[in-house]
Amino acid sequence: MKLILLGTTGYHPNDRRQTACLMLPEVGILLDAGTALYRARDYLATPELDIFLTHAHLDHIVGVTFLFDVFFERSIERCTVHGAAEHLAAVREHLLAPALFPAAPPCDYAVLASPTVRLASGGRLTHFLLDHPGGAVGYRLDWPGHSLAYVTDTTARADAPYVDQLRGVDLLVHECYFPDEQREWAETTGHSHTSAVAELARAAGVGRLVLVHVNPLSEADDPIGLAAARRIFPRVEIGEDRMELDF
Repeated sequence: MKLILLGTTGYHPNDRRQTACLMLPEVGILLDAGTALYRARDYLATPELDIFLTHAHLDHIVGVTFLFDVFFERSIERCTVHGAAEHLAAVREHLLAPALFPAAPPCDYAVLASPTVRLASGGRLTHFLLDHPGGAVGYRLDWPGHSLAYVTDTTARADAPYVDQLRGVDLLVHECYFPDEQREWAETTGHSHTSAVAELARAAGVGRLVLVHVNPLSEADDPIGLAAARRIFPRVEIGEDRMELDF
């Protein structure tokens, strides 16, 4: 199965990266709806689109307003936006308020009412709470022989409550906004720093780690000090926009 990183930065886009949006084109799933969502039109391979939001901060939802481009260029029979009730309310009542964006995309909205969602593709999606200002959720997706977890906007620790949700996953895509030198900023803002994410990946026994949601103030090849992560967990890399990952 293939995962495409449509956008790999946080807060705001820069000249190298757009904000959070991951895509599983074979099964018509988007994880988050940041500024990179417009790129989904280049990869969509299904007539249905399911968008799972981690939370309602603007860098993760503003792409909902870009869906008209996707509908215009692709034949979509159904689009459903999934998320916690309060996050969906923020999208519908604030992002799509008439004074801000008067034409709502033709989407359904589905509250994550149970911990597990059966996917139309035959897979299973599990969501779990994360500690972040305003609240957030992480996701794990499982199919026979394939598993993926996506965790963003939280403070990583090897003993984090969500580590059990990640155990043995083939591919973990985890935020890493700060290098180790700025770990205090990570703890203050509810984000993660390099070594802590690597320690969590090691504790969870994941197969591969890809770091995203990096700080947009840097457009460097390595904005988070990758060597520090590799000393702890060697199978790690920094995600780039439009990177394709097989898992």
